[in-house]
Amino acid sequence: MMFTFNEIAALFNSGQRLNPDITITSVEFDSRKVQAGSLFIPLKGATDGHDYLESAIAKGAVATLWGQKVAPHQLPAILVEDTLTAFQDLARFYLQKVAPKVVAITGSNGKTTTKDMTANVLSQKYLTYKTQGNFNNHIGLPYTILAMPQNTEFLVLEMGMDHPGEIDFLSRLGQPDAAAITLIGESHLKYFGQRSGIAKAKMEITHGLKKDGFLVVPGDEVLLEPLLADVSQEIFRFQMETGSPLTAHIVEQQQQKTTFTLSFLPGEFEIPVSGNFNVKNALIAAFFGKQFGVSPADIFKGLKNVVLTQNRSQWLAHDEVHILSDVYNANPTAMSLVLQSFQDFTTTGKKIAVLGDMLELGVTSPALHAGIAEYLQPDKIQIVYLYGSEMQALYEELLKKYPQSALHYYPQTAKADLIADLLSTVAPNDYVVLKGSNGMHLDEIVAALLKK
Repeated sequence: MMFTFNEIAALFNSGQRLNPDITITSVEFDSRKVQAGSLFIPLKGATDGHDYLESAIAKGAVATLWGQKVAPHQLPAILVEDTLTAFQDLARFYLQKVAPKVVAITGSNGKTTTKDMTANVLSQKYLTYKTQGNFNNHIGLPYTILAMPQNTEFLVLEMGMDHPGEIDFLSRLGQPDAAAITLIGESHLKYFGQRSGIAKAKMEITHGLKKDGFLVVPGDEVLLEPLLADVSQEIFRFQMETGSPLTAHIVEQQQQKTTFTLSFLPGEFEIPVSGNFNVKNALIAAFFGKQFGVSPADIFKGLKNVVLTQNRSQWLAHDEVHILSDVYNANPTAMSLVLQSFQDFTTTGKKIAVLGDMLELGVTSPALHAGIAEYLQPDKIQIVYLYGSEMQALYEELLKKYPQSALHYYPQTAKADLIADLLSTVAPNDYVVLKGSNGMHLDEIVAALLKK
């Protein structure tokens, strides 16, 4: 990235022409990440970023966008009414300046994995930059845009949401050339009421989609169909094992590898993870590659060698205990998919599930938690550990088919007890799956297992 101080001043009509020789090489809102050449943009949150100006200067900030009436005397400043809005406007300006092709991905589950796969496929042919980690909201997305190199040819943006209207804003900011919805699940039902509300919110990704762009959606999601009637761009539907134009067929599934074929490309493909749902994510990534001219050989290479963001369907092993860690986020659809995949593996040891609360499901939470019982069978998953107040509903439902000795329930204040009991139970050749919302911090249980 490279801006001049005057270029930014002109963007915000500040009239300032001070220090015309200043060059901006990065943009930071966290004073701890500021480096030499940074433009510091103080945002207001739990704390006010304006209070950290001295820290930013010490780290090497050369200028600031300033949201207070009086400019600081310590650093060249451009006065703006609201620093967050200015931050987003600067990102919009830089996106137009670099002008990469933009691929946008959203969904209740799988969007981060699909983003990682898509970026790795496209990077086989193009200079590609992607959302880092889960920087997928009204702050993270503009930060991603401003962090991309000037020579970026493809930008892959993950778009997340908690409330209606958020994807609309992100899509209009990102102006994608292509977009995908991975899945309509139950995330954030507390704010949407029902899945139809989530489907409508996810469809906001089309609001900024370029007129000549295209949209990829799950073909078996009935809630999307009436909404797609209003989309003028080309629509592609994907499904597993059906006659849909975009399908995948699993050839072989192992812990660290799944081999599959695709209806729209020749040959077999491979991803370094297990799960039917991850094959769907790979299908989307491969289709984006095909549409943008990446060869089948390079698509194969991009999928096979992808490095996924941590805590998404990650197999770990320690002392001959096999651990499937999928603890970043959870909703009923995602949890059921992981459990279905997990129970298909064979072992001479036990299969153990450690499940934490699925948060933000609103008034339907008890029923949705209890419904997970459908995907837990004593002959396939022998021991179940449940953690959190919402999981009590599942515990009570599982008592109908599991012996009480195989069920272990812990309130949120008893994580240490859960860890102690789990560690005393696991043995060599056991398989353990962990799934729950990020707020339940099941990653601490994963860490304890790996230290055993």
